[in-house]
Amino acid sequence: MKHHLLLGLAALAAAGGLAACGQKTEIDAAETPAAPAAESAAAPAAGSAMDGMSPTEAPGAKTAKGAGTVTAVDAAAGTITINHGPIPEASWPAMTMGFKASPEQVASVKAGDKVAFDLKLQGGAGEITAIRKQ
Repeated sequence: MKHHLLLGLAALAAAGGLAACGQKTEIDAAETPAAPAAESAAAPAAGSAMDGMSPTEAPGAKTAKGAGTVTAVDAAAGTITINHGPIPEASWPAMTMGFKASPEQVASVKAGDKVAFDLKLQGGAGEITAIRKQ
């Protein structure tokens, strides 16, 4: 009888030790609610903007260079629309698209200007960090 009691205490101690290490026992699992999925996810969901990103590459860390022709300037929105050639760093083909820009950059160009520009790439969009007339 004493032997069974000691085995039972040893089993309880082991279960308590596991619970103390962050692993749930059957009792703990029944008494505590499951963590929300967002908190328990260790990796980004498939199809997220972080797909293919190396663990050391922070979001927004990429930069790119482009060249093209300004087609529109919207000072109120803070954007410059450029018909640009391919931008390999972003895997973009030639196209016309609008980019966020500082008020100084917006004031420095007008429709029809040929420009070279630098971008900060983040979330599938680009923000102009420098722009120069050609």
